[in-house]
Amino acid sequence: MAKILILGANGRIAKLVETELLAKTSHQLILFLRNADRLKSSDDKREKIIEGDVTNTQLLEKALTGIDLVYANLAGKNIAQQAKSVVTAMNLVSVKRLIWISTLGIYDEVPGKFGKWNHQMLDGGYLETYAAAAKVIENSDLDYTIVRPAWLSNQDIVNYETTEKGEPFKGTEVSRKSVANFVVQLINEPEKESRHSVGINQPNTDGSKPSFY
Repeated sequence: MAKILILGANGRIAKLVETELLAKTSHQLILFLRNADRLKSSDDKREKIIEGDVTNTQLLEKALTGIDLVYANLAGKNIAQQAKSVVTAMNLVSVKRLIWISTLGIYDEVPGKFGKWNHQMLDGGYLETYAAAAKVIENSDLDYTIVRPAWLSNQDIVNYETTEKGEPFKGTEVSRKSVANFVVQLINEPEKESRHSVGINQPNTDGSKPSFY
């Protein structure tokens, strides 16, 4: 059993991770989000909700007390600032393991027509900020895994493959349920993909853009 801090706990992938962890593990969960009224505990014996902004490093440091692993499902134009706060707070309390959700394209690793389409859709403030946040994580001494999902769907399937940093990204889309399943695997096997940046996609979804566009 481990004690897991979930940052951005109201996110759709985070909720899927929470559900799977409660159903299949005995882990204790600390759910951290900006507006606690948006979330209700599913199991008061195993979950605690903390309201706060991740950029409040002092509050985050308190939330990290006794934590074994951090799963960050964060978003926003200030994502690089959030990354800096997470790294600082984790270092202050000597928590090492971090799972960080990012996005495809931060290394210009998406090839072909889809890569061009992805740039057209995400350039101008999104890819740049997520790339800056990933750089903060990679320049830290944390045992991180950066997860770079393809474009996200709500399909009720778990079907995915992965690529490593330095390899061309595969596919165009992946289900949120697949990403959640991969995150749960990382939580249950903390040594897996440590200090790696991993792309995740649904096999056989190659094309010039996702099927839902």
